[in-house]
Amino acid sequence: MGEAELNLEEKSIVIRSHIITYGSMADDILTERIRSEIETMWNEPGAICIINNTSLQVNFRISAELKKDIDQMEVLQNTNPLNNYFRIESFVHGNISFVDGLGSNSGYFLLENLYEGSTTAAHEYGHTLGLDHPIFLDIRGQGVPGIMYPRGTLVDPSFQYDPSKPAGVTGGTMHPMYRKVRIEDVDSLKLNKLRFQNNKAIVGGFTNIYHWNHAAINL
Repeated sequence: MGEAELNLEEKSIVIRSHIITYGSMADDILTERIRSEIETMWNEPGAICIINNTSLQVNFRISAELKKDIDQMEVLQNTNPLNNYFRIESFVHGNISFVDGLGSNSGYFLLENLYEGSTTAAHEYGHTLGLDHPIFLDIRGQGVPGIMYPRGTLVDPSFQYDPSKPAGVTGGTMHPMYRKVRIEDVDSLKLNKLRFQNNKAIVGGFTNIYHWNHAAINL
């Protein structure tokens, strides 16, 4: 989730989001890694958005802070569209990082998914802005996979976990580290359809779900 700010004089549209991490495995290093990955990857394509017949440079400005023991009510009562809350733990039911729906501002990150260059944070951020996984998950012959392709996607061998493996077997699917944010991904946000008031608009929506540590929850 974030807030888009329109500046026709500077010919730009800025998407601002604030990442707040908590949980037993959250720390300053991981928090900065998440922030940097999201901002770097989403700015990489240098996307342009056309509004009112004006070409605007799309810029993502991501800030972040660690609130390791954040109070549950702070999350539940949040009214700031910049804030996104992510618990970080070494265990999660389902064994995969997730957010609480398309267009959301809360979720749960699995520690092992957050290695340097993993692209997990940038992928989940796309979900918070409203983007879903693509429908067709066999993109062999199409080159670099976009940021919203999930694990299990069939890709060219050079983008697999193991290039020597046949497509679809263990090791023969997309390694997330090869995903890139493309211009098409930014275009999919449909920023030109946002309803701006005083040059600002919300991208995504409030879920404000506080996640308890899954290690202490029996399902």
